[in-house]
Amino acid sequence: MTTSETSPAPTGATTAPADNALLRGVHLVERFFHPNYTGLVVATVLFAWSMTPSLLPRDWFFQGLISGINATIGYGLGCLLAWAWRRWVVPKVTVPARFARLWAERPPWTLLAVRIVIVVIAVIVAVLMTMQSARWQREITDLMGMESVSDSGYLRTALLGVAVVGVLIWVARLIARAVRAVSNALNTWVRIPASFARPLGVVVVAVVAVLLFNGVLAKTFFAVANSAFSARNSHTSPHAVQPVLPERSGSPESLAKWETLGSEGRWFVANAPTALAIGQVTGKPAREPIRVYTGLESADGFEAQTDLAVAELDRTKAFEREVLVVVTTTGTGWVDSTSAESVELMFNGDTALVATQYSYLPSALSFLSDRDKSMSMGRMLFDKVHERWSALPPETRPKLLVYGESLGSQGSEGAFSGLADIRNRTDGVLWVGPPNSNRLWSEFVARRDPGTEEISPIFADGLSVRFAMTKDDLARPSENWTEPRIVYLQHASDPVVWWSPDLLFSQPDWLGEKRGPDVSPAMSWYPIVTFWQVAADLPRAQSVSNGHGHNYGNLVPDAWAAVARPPDYTPELAQRIRLFLEESAATEHQLK
Repeated sequence: MTTSETSPAPTGATTAPADNALLRGVHLVERFFHPNYTGLVVATVLFAWSMTPSLLPRDWFFQGLISGINATIGYGLGCLLAWAWRRWVVPKVTVPARFARLWAERPPWTLLAVRIVIVVIAVIVAVLMTMQSARWQREITDLMGMESVSDSGYLRTALLGVAVVGVLIWVARLIARAVRAVSNALNTWVRIPASFARPLGVVVVAVVAVLLFNGVLAKTFFAVANSAFSARNSHTSPHAVQPVLPERSGSPESLAKWETLGSEGRWFVANAPTALAIGQVTGKPAREPIRVYTGLESADGFEAQTDLAVAELDRTKAFEREVLVVVTTTGTGWVDSTSAESVELMFNGDTALVATQYSYLPSALSFLSDRDKSMSMGRMLFDKVHERWSALPPETRPKLLVYGESLGSQGSEGAFSGLADIRNRTDGVLWVGPPNSNRLWSEFVARRDPGTEEISPIFADGLSVRFAMTKDDLARPSENWTEPRIVYLQHASDPVVWWSPDLLFSQPDWLGEKRGPDVSPAMSWYPIVTFWQVAADLPRAQSVSNGHGHNYGNLVPDAWAAVARPPDYTPELAQRIRLFLEESAATEHQLK
């Protein structure tokens, strides 16, 4: 970073002893901190912007981190502007002699006063925006039915933001010193002229940093993460007991051994509702639902895993059931229990669900490193199941449904080339909380009908594809729509759906249009800042109340009912199923 634009007192100017003492004190502070006042101004602006509301409520700690990051970026931009001004503008400006003389004869406290005013204004803005931000956060929590934050606790945000700025600027200055050291070495030892050595030093340090972070450090990080989470994958919850029913993978009769299913796989097969429990809800004799699962350790490689999954479907006679659901899991191999149980209850247990694991990492890390794996696995699993399903006589085939949530929806999308492919090879699709980078989702949203909003689009009059935030959205624009039905569930407040690198420098439609019902009207788009705000929302996407953020549990049963069209599905049965799902979700939360 550049240092402050300090200049000595004008020659011949007289100053009072107090003024001299104050100037010496300011210069002492400047020599220690090396502030850039243009950078401070821009940092204050970005700090203020970062305190405006985002999609989700944030506590003081997260707000402090994001505000510190944005303020640091602003400081860097200010330093760059100041350097560009001195480098290219000042040398070309001719100052009239009169103004030059006035500048030379200015009182010595002039610049001091300006600098003090800048610092004071920055402090005042930080305090006022912190207080206003606390009020905005309360508004968001009220919209989502959550407990409000306190003003007093939120005041710590500014202090944490300053600490973050200090650390990041210190790191940046270390990098600048490295650039100077490399440039001097190139000039001294390699005899490269100084005019070329400086930019070459920047290039060398940048290349080393990129190679280091994208190569060695990234590989090391993900290797360590894989090792750590693979150990977690071996953990078995005391509430996940090996099933004895042959309809479950991991049972004594299963081709996929219990110990190979992974932590999430073992939970998935061990905690399916029994035929007895389903019958108590539906009021009719039920069948034992089939749950097939293969973990990363169940077979050697994705192809062997999917082959084993199909073999398990054959063993359990899954192709003789009324419904067969192909599930693409999230990073760790997790399958949402509410979604699985909804289908099983709606069809009275006459169902089969098949899923496979493709990573040890949780979704946030899998999104960075395993997206290709999720799409490869999603495509391979569906293709093999579809091949086996297609070989059956049409009149005996089960209804073939597809499901994926979050990163699982992206992997599941990877099985299809487009809408026509989905319609030709499935009987219905439910994709929940799709990441903004989903290819098919992006195409459907971009081609939405004129006049419809990005957060709630209508595609091709809703004939095949529909987007829903609420149950009523499933019947929009009309209750009649063709089969197979494709449904995307997306909340206006879900950062998984709306985060994109495009937020850095372009305003998305969803922030230029009417806000969603659970999004603060005060949320606006700011370059750079909004990108980091929504990025900070991602780790906490499921920390909000149901029906908001990345929590779709209360909407999933309605979506499955619209996609799968279960027979004899009455409002009374729907209510009994909903009560069962709520109790099951609460129990799972306690046990897990």
